[in-house]
Amino acid sequence: MLDMTPKKLAARKALRINPAKTCQPVGAMYAALGVHRCMPHSHGSQGCCSYHRTFLARHFKEPAIATTSSFSEGACVFGGGSNLKKAVKNIFDIYNPDIIAVHTTCLSETIGDDLNTLIQQLDIPAGKIVVHTNTPSYVGSHINGFANMMSGFIKYLSEKNAIPNGKIGIFPGFVNPGDMHELKRIAKLLGVKYIMFPDTDGTMNSALTGHYEMYPKGGTTIQEIRELGGAQHVLALGEITSCTPAMDLKRKCGVDFTALPLPIGVEATDRYIMALSHLSRREVPAEIEEERGQLLDIMIDSHAYYGDKRVSIAGDPDTVLGLAAFCLELGMKPRYMITGTPDEKFSKKAKELLLKYGVTDCIAKANTDLFELHQLMKNKPVDLLIGGTHCKYIARAEDVPFVRAGFPILDRYVHPYMPLVGYRGAMRLIELICNTLLDRQDRDAADKDFELVM
Repeated sequence: MLDMTPKKLAARKALRINPAKTCQPVGAMYAALGVHRCMPHSHGSQGCCSYHRTFLARHFKEPAIATTSSFSEGACVFGGGSNLKKAVKNIFDIYNPDIIAVHTTCLSETIGDDLNTLIQQLDIPAGKIVVHTNTPSYVGSHINGFANMMSGFIKYLSEKNAIPNGKIGIFPGFVNPGDMHELKRIAKLLGVKYIMFPDTDGTMNSALTGHYEMYPKGGTTIQEIRELGGAQHVLALGEITSCTPAMDLKRKCGVDFTALPLPIGVEATDRYIMALSHLSRREVPAEIEEERGQLLDIMIDSHAYYGDKRVSIAGDPDTVLGLAAFCLELGMKPRYMITGTPDEKFSKKAKELLLKYGVTDCIAKANTDLFELHQLMKNKPVDLLIGGTHCKYIARAEDVPFVRAGFPILDRYVHPYMPLVGYRGAMRLIELICNTLLDRQDRDAADKDFELVM
């Protein structure tokens, strides 16, 4: 006789289907592109570097410059030391960066190349710098690679006994250039002296000038990274992304930091602004107060269209937490919050956030994938899906309104220039969410009218 008793299926441990993340070197490369006149260098095969460059170029719609050690079969057996030495010489001779930021790939990590020793053996031209970090692709995600590259710069450059400069360090987290621009704009309105690190505003959203510039004017300068050692305080935005480099700076240079959520929505933006105001001892200007009032007005005006809607959110951990917090402020209720980054701090932060708003039926998971999200949404549907481009297949299959937000967005334009952070970013999010729901409402109404005619 067959046993028909329902059995609990074993959780998938060794397999990910359509993961909600990409590999560490992508994040490391993006962080390095936020440093002025820096050449990211991929210590591994040419194919890895090409993939990482293509991934960033498709999201930002800008060239993502990078070089590679171009491992061959010989390097796989005997190590990539010789490749790195030749590469560094060629890079300085041909491309003339001020600094090369080396990150590893699966291959160089697996064969065990000791980059610290290899870099000490390099013949580096006077006035030039080479830094490195380890970014094994089979551990963590692009978020970890971004944080590790920041730590690499800090360990090599930030000065332990730097002269106090009274500046506030702003670690923006893994966000778009438009977000970094908005964070800086708010700091400037408050009259704050700051160092943003890294800063891709001006490197991955540079203007068309009629001629190609390999190193645009933007990016955190080498001197500014050194000066982080003398900063008054650091604001680590995105508690999962920015805390690691902030702790490394504190250990090395004794600079205290405050970990804050990404300033998405009202409360998180309030916390960012008040932290700047407190540290700089400056009053919040009327212009910022007016923006906040305009945001609240928009939220009230449009509340009827998104109040009590159930929403599913996927993407990077800090972004998902920020988007969920704003959805809760709008009166929406997250039903699923998922990220591919393996960090259980995400689930803990999500539970704290949901408990604050009395939401008890939301599933928040780290180290999962979009396949699992799709299965969850089949069992219990939602009114709206928010996430990167790859979520569109779920939205299409389940006929769910879909808002693109976060990383990566490969099939739309302009998004890297437009912020999600700050009050202006919140206004943009309301526009995207509300108009997407209104489009669905209009479509459903048209379908009903058609059925009546027929």
